Amino acid sequence: MTATTDGSTGALPPRAASATETDPTPAAFEAARGATQRATAYLLSRQDAQGWWKGDLETNVTMDAEDLLLRQFLGIRDEKTTQAAGLFIRGEQREDGTWATFFGGPGDLSATIEAYVALRMAGDAPDAEHMAKASAWIRDKGGIAAARVFTRIWLALFGWWKWDDLPQLPPELIYFPKWFPLNIYDFGCWARQTIVPLTVVSAKRPVRPAPFALDELHTDARDPNPAKPLAPVASWDGVFQRLDKALHAYHKVAVPGLRRMAMRSAARWIIERQENDGCWGGIQPPAVYSVIALHLLGYDLDHPVLREGLASLDRFAIWREDGARMIEACQSPVWDTCLATIALADAGLPADHPALVKAADWMLAEEITRPGDWSVRRPQLPPGGWAFEFHNDNYPDIDDTAEVVLALRRVQHPDPRRVDGAVGRAVRWNLGMQSKNGAWGAFDVDNTSPFPNRLPFCDFGEVIDPPSADVTAHVVEMLAYEGLSHDPRTRRGIEWLLAEQEANGAWFGRWGVNYIYGTGSVVPALAAAGLPGSHPAIRRAVSWLESVQNDDGGWGEDLRSYVDTKWVARGESTASQTGWALLALLAAGERESKATERGVAWLAETQLADGSWDEPYFTGTGFPWDFSINYHLYRQVFPLTALGRYVHGTGHGRS
Repeated sequence: MTATTDGSTGALPPRAASATETDPTPAAFEAARGATQRATAYLLSRQDAQGWWKGDLETNVTMDAEDLLLRQFLGIRDEKTTQAAGLFIRGEQREDGTWATFFGGPGDLSATIEAYVALRMAGDAPDAEHMAKASAWIRDKGGIAAARVFTRIWLALFGWWKWDDLPQLPPELIYFPKWFPLNIYDFGCWARQTIVPLTVVSAKRPVRPAPFALDELHTDARDPNPAKPLAPVASWDGVFQRLDKALHAYHKVAVPGLRRMAMRSAARWIIERQENDGCWGGIQPPAVYSVIALHLLGYDLDHPVLREGLASLDRFAIWREDGARMIEACQSPVWDTCLATIALADAGLPADHPALVKAADWMLAEEITRPGDWSVRRPQLPPGGWAFEFHNDNYPDIDDTAEVVLALRRVQHPDPRRVDGAVGRAVRWNLGMQSKNGAWGAFDVDNTSPFPNRLPFCDFGEVIDPPSADVTAHVVEMLAYEGLSHDPRTRRGIEWLLAEQEANGAWFGRWGVNYIYGTGSVVPALAAAGLPGSHPAIRRAVSWLESVQNDDGGWGEDLRSYVDTKWVARGESTASQTGWALLALLAAGERESKATERGVAWLAETQLADGSWDEPYFTGTGFPWDFSINYHLYRQVFPLTALGRYVHGTGHGRS
């Protein structure tokens, strides 16, 4: 067992020796072809009648706990929902009494506190064995005082924590001009959608009657928040801690008229960004806080804005056969559909197959053709692109847009002019969203301010959206596919990618776990853009992938690689991560290598009888380490794409 930086332990799978090239055996090829056919049939069976695919998006129990806390705060919590949520949360508890934020991960303090409170609401007694284990662990880790800010905000809503003991952000933030430090557009889109309503909540400081006490979650209930010394004034932490003290002082003397006006402006900003389905940004956290903020400003629950907002949150619930209820943090139909389309096309499905045409029709109908928040920094750029979710017109994203283009180009659509128009708009928009360093972020241009992450308020996850290797790679691959490999803007993206390669030959993965995802994204992009397999960067990547292949032939990487270098490219083999590694090897010209053959064999051997793969491990990220995702369709689309390219002898799905 190997100790990690957070004190937990985990077994590190041994690594195999580097592979050597050999001709693929007929048996291996036939096994791969059979697995491809079965996986194709399974994926086709999962398509919705409207043309889209969507796998479950599994995160952690804080989504379920906060859903109950929201309902308690609004006075609408019902017994059926409570017991169903309790059943799910109870089933996710670890042997040591804690809750983790990803499968097989260590206990997480904030998740354990929120889960514990939710189970208290579901009627679990504090002296029950599973509850006593949890509370003892919480106290041992510092109690509520050591939890993240967002957890303590939820507790403050019921008087379990003092508002004075929370960092402060004033609603007057809404008036900061876009050139001013810490204006709302300095935050990533997911963060600004959350922070704007939370400034209202922070200003209002509501307290609802608590249904029970939580003294057992403090190290000392008489002194729940012991004083801590400030960091040195010359340090960034010290500066922002003192800024927070100044904001607390301002809260006491804020001009009432200005504050009311700021909260009204915040409410207007929130309402203008509500989507047609009632949600905000297609994700749960902004929706939850927006509902609370508007309710505090006088919107009753029958108001159309709140009624539709609450209805949208209900659509994030997945009811399981055992009666448990799991809340998705988000839904991923556009992402899942474009990846499924690519997988099926690369697996040999005819380009005019009805399933692909139906998927293309659905994606074309989802194109976003109006400006959103991205236009604050690109006011002259015409819109065109796709979001991740069913409804999120205000925040199309660069990654989805690139992959949708790659998917559409694999389909022989009966109206090619319609496809060309959508693709042309998407290419123009993606090029216009290039950051000044030549790379691409996910939602915004040059969203790299160093200040938001330093705020005491922002102690959980990424709150800015800098360029990443995986998103940049997908854009470069798309541009290459569109014949723009030699465009100066594409070359700048390639130069940035080459400069970002790690010394070991890998690339960091921002939106997938982790270096295997980054490398599996970048190598196919570089190859598509014309870099030969003999290029030094590609050779280093191949050597690295061969060196980290597991003994069983697959690849895996635990989320702990984000905080502990011992876990880099180490973990149980998974179907999705094995698919990513194979995509890189195939793009590098390694179809006949021993490493590729062993990886393909692992996929064929671990495939289930119905053509799917089992994958409890989390291989997606919302925020590296802080918020992890198990995309239930990843285990299907990436192995199928890799197998298809292996069987058909191409690295990019093109003959």
